[in-house]
Amino acid sequence: MKSTLPRIVEQTIRKHTLLSAHDKVLVALSGGADSVALLRVMHDLGYNTEALHCNFHLRGDESDRDEKFVTKLCHERGIPLHIRHFDTQGYAKEKKVSIEMAARELRYAWFEEMLQERDAHAICVAHHQKDQAETLLLNLIRGTGIRGLAGMHYQNGHIIRPLLDATKEEVETYLHDIQQDWVDDSTNFERDALRNRIRLDVLPLLQQLNPQAIHNLAKTAEHMQETLCIYERGLCQQKTTTMTFKFKTELHEALLGCGFNATQEDNIWEGKTGSIVESSTHRLLKDHDQYILRTKQEEAKVPVLTTNILERSQLTKMQKGCIYLDNEKVKQPLSIRKTKAGDRFTPFGMKGTKLVSDLLTDLKLNRFEKEDQYVLTDGEDQILWVIGRRASNLYRVTDHTRQVLVIETEHT
Repeated sequence: MKSTLPRIVEQTIRKHTLLSAHDKVLVALSGGADSVALLRVMHDLGYNTEALHCNFHLRGDESDRDEKFVTKLCHERGIPLHIRHFDTQGYAKEKKVSIEMAARELRYAWFEEMLQERDAHAICVAHHQKDQAETLLLNLIRGTGIRGLAGMHYQNGHIIRPLLDATKEEVETYLHDIQQDWVDDSTNFERDALRNRIRLDVLPLLQQLNPQAIHNLAKTAEHMQETLCIYERGLCQQKTTTMTFKFKTELHEALLGCGFNATQEDNIWEGKTGSIVESSTHRLLKDHDQYILRTKQEEAKVPVLTTNILERSQLTKMQKGCIYLDNEKVKQPLSIRKTKAGDRFTPFGMKGTKLVSDLLTDLKLNRFEKEDQYVLTDGEDQILWVIGRRASNLYRVTDHTRQVLVIETEHT
């Protein structure tokens, strides 16, 4: 049976608008069947194609064998080839990451460099339906949300996956049809890695139960990607700094990109009102059934005060958002500062003092609002106004007042 792989790739590129006819593409070429097929297809379809090969020096002679193979292949096909050697083990030790993560970080960092250097439109990687099925199962096993169920995307930034609608069998049939050989990575057949065990053990079992299992899993991921687009549009329309969620998954999705880990999400979801968790960039507060997110750089706006002095006879009506003081008694200079632990004042109309913190609690302010609260003080640091909340009884206007100091605030 003649391979349909070139047609599948063309349809995928067109359906997902991955490339234009004259775009230059860089193909990640390991020497394995999938990347070799991708290189041949992209080149034969007429794309301006160049190849990228990483030698991670992790498999001894086999790594050198792969490099020689891709060098010969690209020379025979007249395809420019770029090779980069990496000290993967040294990088993993320095960064304290796994070998797998080190190889991934090194690979994609170099890909981005080459994208700019070669003035290319995209980097093609050779993931196909079986890889997508593995990814979906891997995400499910580890626990995931909507994005994990969407698997690998056809396009992620400059990375594109033209083979994602193709099966492994279609890839190998194509290579047999064009009489193109490839090399195998022996580590793909070792069962140390979880992904390999899914590939070698779990997927064959699922195919025994349903021959269409891989196809169906890949299609499920594609459907979830479409659903994710709709979900994200709705989330963007609704997302504010204050959010309410019915399900923990919604919280997880809303916090993506904010640096919180799974344990922190669990803690805040199960925590009491007033609980706060912090990432390197954000703080998240639980306030009853709401979650309030703010960046660590976010600061409360400092109130801007305007003052005016009136004769007592001119004061006919008191306005909200202002305080009125006996100007001759006020001890200058006036200052604005945030509240401090232990701050006390005498609220207007009362005789005894009250903790400012108790006032803010009585007003049912959340922790962020309490942190953001400013007070107006006189020259002796006595509180004249919990700004925007409650005036002090100090320097109140009486029948004996001759001049009234009117202070009002507005946020810039």
